[in-house]
Amino acid sequence: MEMINAIGRRKSSVARVYLTKGEGKITVNGKDYKQYFPQIHIQQNITAPFTTVEVENIYDLKVNVDGGGFKGQAEAVRMAIARALVKLNEDFRKPLKGKNFLTRDAREVERKKYGKPKARKSFQFSKR
Repeated sequence: MEMINAIGRRKSSVARVYLTKGEGKITVNGKDYKQYFPQIHIQQNITAPFTTVEVENIYDLKVNVDGGGFKGQAEAVRMAIARALVKLNEDFRKPLKGKNFLTRDAREVERKKYGKPKARKSFQFSKR
């Protein structure tokens, strides 16, 4: 098996994943994923696709992630891992799609408009 690569996006984050046969080592931007994402619930978010299809500790991952915050980056990585697993074996599609790991969440931050403090919020209105 050669290297399989996939891309995942969430908010303004983009994650590129390279999957190879190995012993389950996950490297994110040159660091171990537990060091890069110290929160336990975020770490579980990243390993969720492997747990869903029951292939833990079989594949090594090299991840490049850029943009956004830690939550957006983690969900981008999760989507990229799920896409790579589907490229590896088409039978993994049904359980991963059932948990919405293959669905792109297209919600982005709305831009700020002029004359307003935020995207939609207005200043206090006074009639008199």
